[in-house]
Amino acid sequence: MALKCLLVDDEPLAIKLLENHISKIDSLEVVATCNSAIKAFEKLNTQEIDVLFLDIKMPNLTGIDFLKTLKNPPTTILTTAYRDYATESYDLEVIDYLLKPITFERFLKAVDKLHRNNIPILSKAKQQTNEFIFIKSGNKHHKVFTNNILYIESLKDYIKIHLANDKRIVSKYKISDIEQELKSEDFLRVHRSYLLNTEKITAFTTHTIDIESIEIPIGISYRDHVINFLNTFKH
Repeated sequence: MALKCLLVDDEPLAIKLLENHISKIDSLEVVATCNSAIKAFEKLNTQEIDVLFLDIKMPNLTGIDFLKTLKNPPTTILTTAYRDYATESYDLEVIDYLLKPITFERFLKAVDKLHRNNIPILSKAKQQTNEFIFIKSGNKHHKVFTNNILYIESLKDYIKIHLANDKRIVSKYKISDIEQELKSEDFLRVHRSYLLNTEKITAFTTHTIDIESIEIPIGISYRDHVINFLNTFKH
């Protein structure tokens, strides 16, 4: 399974060079590119990203300042024409620090570090069929298998988890937090109040999604991303 890469750099030629390097590595796949930290933030919130190749010197927000804002950043490799940031970058626990122009030989060394550090991530991905989480409700912690979740509904500071066995669990938890926890699973945020298991979709329109007999609305601000995702089901 290839690691999904996001390339962030305001120089088109730098993006092109990285794309060329990555195209020669079967275990890496470029899923998105962007030219600013702001656009990178949007990509990280809408796509599953395993590896972030991040330029440091960019307009408005530097790569390092951007990295500091991320609560759970993906595995990161910094790219830059400047040596000055090396010490600060390693404080952020990045995998490597590549100086431009990046040769393929130097890139391969970074990939080797990347794979040695991502073995636990890859192992976890292979196990996700039986993945579970513990959810506290009242004074109990309930073991919930993620593939048994139909959808999750937000109730202000609480969530209601709807399960396939017609069971429901209410917990004091924000939907944005559970969304992050389930980011590597088959879950899709379709509305500010709904997060659903894409494996359980039985029908959809441009405005609603059916999970079994339940009709869930698609939020206006989520519509473009959700429709693009749903259209992949048609092929």
